[in-house]
Amino acid sequence: MSLLSALYTGVSGLQTFGDSLQVIGDNIANVNTIAFKASRAEFSDLLSQSINGSAGRSQLGRGVSLERISANFAQGNFSNTDRLTDLAIEGNGFFIVNDGQRNYYTRNGQLSLNAQGELTTNRGLNLMGFTFDSQGVLQRELVPLKIQNDSIPPRQTNGVDVRLNLTSQVPATEIFTFDPANPVSTSNYSTSLTVYDSQGTAHSLTVYFNKVSNNNWEWHAMVDGGEVGGTEGEPFEGAAGSLVFNENGALVSDETITNVGFNFQGTAQTIGFNFGTSIAEGGNGLDGSTQYDQPSQVYTQTQDGFGAGSLRSITINDEGVIDGIYSNGQTIPIGQITLANFANLQGLYKFGAGIYANTAESGQPIIDTPNVGGFGAIASYSLELSNVDLATEFVNLISTQRAYQANSKVITVGDQLMAEVVNIIR
Repeated sequence: MSLLSALYTGVSGLQTFGDSLQVIGDNIANVNTIAFKASRAEFSDLLSQSINGSAGRSQLGRGVSLERISANFAQGNFSNTDRLTDLAIEGNGFFIVNDGQRNYYTRNGQLSLNAQGELTTNRGLNLMGFTFDSQGVLQRELVPLKIQNDSIPPRQTNGVDVRLNLTSQVPATEIFTFDPANPVSTSNYSTSLTVYDSQGTAHSLTVYFNKVSNNNWEWHAMVDGGEVGGTEGEPFEGAAGSLVFNENGALVSDETITNVGFNFQGTAQTIGFNFGTSIAEGGNGLDGSTQYDQPSQVYTQTQDGFGAGSLRSITINDEGVIDGIYSNGQTIPIGQITLANFANLQGLYKFGAGIYANTAESGQPIIDTPNVGGFGAIASYSLELSNVDLATEFVNLISTQRAYQANSKVITVGDQLMAEVVNIIR
């Protein structure tokens, strides 16, 4: 029986190393497959017989078996491309894709936009993620990500933010009483910006500043009268207020005195004006407008309105946020790519094409956004290459070949010995 066992032991080696050769061949064949993860054959010995000897009981091995085929989920190198929708994950995580029935998981970021504007894989699976509402708030419900080639409605200006320096060196001869009918000659400084009404029409608004006494200024927000249903060429004042500074040039108080609004579309449009956080408001008075011994100048000025716009392009940042770039200059978040990870990656079920499904062994997916909670970052214009190391695979190939030859030799020798046994009775 020992000779027969030796034959079967050799057979187990041939079977096992044949499987190992298939694994190595699969790795080599996929050396250029995007995001392919190399596999490794892992063996275990077979122990199924105990024998009694003079030294006591001994155990006799019966060969080898394939314990499992494990995947190497180490990150592969990146290759730069010229496509925005070629994505790679720098770190942990899988893209979440869906076939309309269930979610799957992949590291292959070869994506494109289909006719409906959906981000899909080469096999038509939808990339899943979160979307943003009209206020820019992230909605954490997993849905297919879609880039709609539509327009955004206009938004009227509700607030203007001006950060500037008003010079402290204003001669007494240039301290004027402001005249709304003649704002240019009765002010010390002015700045203009574009604001928008409810229809998205642009209007030029000018804020005039005049010094009324030491450390005290007035501001007046004005538009042409023709813009608000009045007489064209005659300035119209829609809001006015005061700015008070201390001896150090910090803003002590910022007060709006009148705000009748701007009648751009037949109804009053009230616009709030902010010149920084004053000391009276709990600030240090230095984060916005100041009064230093320097020429008057604007640091920054912004307003929150815009006209209607159509989508021109998109960008994808390292956090997976997809921003729409619109013709009106606005950048608005459309969606955010989500990633998944698992407690036991070896428990994932492999479908091919770099697609995996979760199982009871892998556990349920842990889902979050990139760059959060241990998840990797998104790299656009990049693809993750196969992590197969050809040098290692060739070494494994030679080792497996020699092991296969050695096991075949066991069978050959066992056969020869069996022949000798048969010849004894001749």
